[in-house]
Amino acid sequence: MRRPPPLPYVDVMSLRTKFFAMTYDRQIARVDKAGLRAMRERLLAGASGDVLEIGGGTGANLPCYGPAVRSLTITEPEPPMLRRLERAVRGHGAGQHGPEAKVLRAPAEDLPFDDDSFDVAVSTLVLCGVDDQPRALRELHRVLRPGGRLLFIEHVRSADPGTSRLQDRMNWLNRLVVCCDCNRPTLDTIRGVGFTVAQVEDTVLPKAPPFARPAILGSATAPATAPRAQQDGGLPTVAPPQAARPAG
Repeated sequence: MRRPPPLPYVDVMSLRTKFFAMTYDRQIARVDKAGLRAMRERLLAGASGDVLEIGGGTGANLPCYGPAVRSLTITEPEPPMLRRLERAVRGHGAGQHGPEAKVLRAPAEDLPFDDDSFDVAVSTLVLCGVDDQPRALRELHRVLRPGGRLLFIEHVRSADPGTSRLQDRMNWLNRLVVCCDCNRPTLDTIRGVGFTVAQVEDTVLPKAPPFARPAILGSATAPATAPRAQQDGGLPTVAPPQAARPAG
């Protein structure tokens, strides 16, 4: 009996990232309108100097950067999202205020920049979705100049036992739909890699599902006199940064 021809290979993860990129703006629109956009504006009003934003997504933060930003570099690891980010940057640069942005394809865990390259790093709803949160934060610590600041809005594990149990039960769905872990102890990890938390505000993401609402907004500093954040294995320094991967 002749076997049927094999089915064409389907890259499920690639389809998932394409779908997420296509639907992200619609998914986040209600939350932005209900208050997240105001949070972004309040957070990024303090950005200045040379700024790095990780996981830039579709460019939702672009209108929030002001004239105090001397240079803006945005990384994004996923090609489908990166293409949308590049279009947003081109549109933003056409006569709008704020800095012109440079876009690079790179994961937060492996940033292609020298040590002490930036004054400010920005992460908004990114640390919930990276593969290795401690490593990503160590990379941010590394590329910040001594005294540099990390500005963040992030999902966190709730301090309320009932809500945290709900987060644990529903996290699989959150990962499936919006590609993030809503129950990570992100603030503890920020402190654990060597940042000094300067300001933090417990808040909620309006219009988000109850298990995805707990969030923090704040800033942390890379101490000017503390040792640089160590990489995996306890080594005091990191390998030389890789060349930037071409966008797309």
